[in-house]
Amino acid sequence: MAGRECYHCKQWVEEGEPHDCWTTTEAALTQDLSEDLHDAWERLRETAASFGDQRIYASHQSIMFSRRSCYFFVRPKRNFLELCVFLGRTLKAPQVRRVDRASKSKFFHIIQIRHRDEVEPPVTDWLQEAYEFSGARASTIATAQPKAMPKPGRRQPKAARGKAR
Repeated sequence: MAGRECYHCKQWVEEGEPHDCWTTTEAALTQDLSEDLHDAWERLRETAASFGDQRIYASHQSIMFSRRSCYFFVRPKRNFLELCVFLGRTLKAPQVRRVDRASKSKFFHIIQIRHRDEVEPPVTDWLQEAYEFSGARASTIATAQPKAMPKPGRRQPKAARGKAR
C-alpha cells in the first residue's frame, strides 16, 4: 500500500491515484450559504455577468471574475460575502472596509455583502468601473510603447568628469 500524504490538504493519496486538492467549483463554495447570502450571491453573479465577455471561475476559497486579469473576486464566508474589487483609484464610502495598494496602478477594496439589497449602486457601479478599468489597462498595456532603457555602465559625477579632461 504505497502512497503519500498531500502536503496541502493532508489527505492520503494512493500510488497512481489522481489527486488535485485545489479543484473546487462555484457550487461547492456557495452550497453552505444562508438563503439571504445565496440570493445576494446570485444577484452579484448576474450583475457581473451582464457587463460583458469575461471568465468566471472558482479558485481556492474564492470565485474570480476576470477579463485578462481578475477585476474582482468573492470569498463566501459564513455571515457575509467578501468582495475584493480592483480599481485605479481609492474609494471612500461606508461600504468599503479596507483599501490597500495591489500594484503600482491598482488598489484593492474589501466590501462585505450581507443581503441581496446591498448589490445595487454604488457597489454595482464600482464593479462596472473595475470591469472597464481591467479592459482599459489590458488595451493600454498592449499598445504602450516600451520605454528607452538607459545604457549600461555608471556615469561619473559632473565634478569628476571635468577633472578627467
